[in-house]
Amino acid sequence: MSLTRSRPIAWSAALALVLAAMLAWPRAYAQAPIVIKFSHVTTTDTPKGRAVERFRELAEKATNGRVKVEIYPNSTLYKDKEELEALQLGAVQMLAPSLAKFGLLGVREFEAFDIPFMFPSRNVLLRVTEGPIGRKMLRKLEPKGITGLAYWDNGFKVMTANRPLRTPADFQGLKMRIQASKVLEVQFRALGAIPQAIGFSDTHQALKSDVVEGTENTPSNIYTQKIHEVQKHLTVSGHGYLGYAVIANKKFWDSLPGDIRGQLEGAIKETTRYINGIAEADNAQALENIRKSGKTRIHVLDDNERAQWRRALQPVRGNVEARVGRDVLQAIDKEAAALGFK
Repeated sequence: MSLTRSRPIAWSAALALVLAAMLAWPRAYAQAPIVIKFSHVTTTDTPKGRAVERFRELAEKATNGRVKVEIYPNSTLYKDKEELEALQLGAVQMLAPSLAKFGLLGVREFEAFDIPFMFPSRNVLLRVTEGPIGRKMLRKLEPKGITGLAYWDNGFKVMTANRPLRTPADFQGLKMRIQASKVLEVQFRALGAIPQAIGFSDTHQALKSDVVEGTENTPSNIYTQKIHEVQKHLTVSGHGYLGYAVIANKKFWDSLPGDIRGQLEGAIKETTRYINGIAEADNAQALENIRKSGKTRIHVLDDNERAQWRRALQPVRGNVEARVGRDVLQAIDKEAAALGFK
């Protein structure tokens, strides 16, 4: 008799447990963190690598763990040529590619950043990236399924090779590694060199095996990729700029809850201030580390040599103006003029 009566009680208890589990499941599911895969091609000790780490800390703290940022540095997930497509497909949610890459997407205004001697000072550069010109460029990425969030600085480039590069004549016939950029192709052809587009992660080996004989980059990237170990000479030229745009998959970004998106935007702003504050010092330290290594001889252009470089590279702007957009270049000139540069 007692056995018969216990069955409804047992079934009721079991049913209550099932119902409790079903009610708890949506809450547990809702509390699962939003995962952001952030891929990049530099090492963790570069300005960009340090900035991505800082963004992760700030983003996870600001959202109280509702967002988890997974970082894939040094091309461990995607290489140069793959990462933008991966973002557009949603395989990763965030990137910080170099500005040169957006020309390949058809947003050619970004190629202004590749024009040699386009920015007479860092202050002019920041007026562009932090002002209306920079914001307008970022908006042009939206039809490509990309949300532009910020610009991150990595400073001005130097040249390296296995022979001294003091005058334009020294580039004659030299095979130079470049990013995939039409403007950089024109730049090196103006110097009499032979440009070859090679992925960033493959550059060290290409230089070591003499596939190419020289390259350009910032000191921090050269040092952390050990490029100085396979290049005998480095010229501090400051001829061109290398920066990044922090971008997100637009569909993903738009789908975020409003409060989460706002918290992430705050983390991006704070990280941008951080990287723009450390990039110059990091590059100066990297240059000093290269000097101390004794593997690479460093040459700083004097006024006469710099004037020769400027004359040799002056035609580049005219050759690419129609491609990049005269209005964009004139707008940058206006910002330079506002700071006293003609």
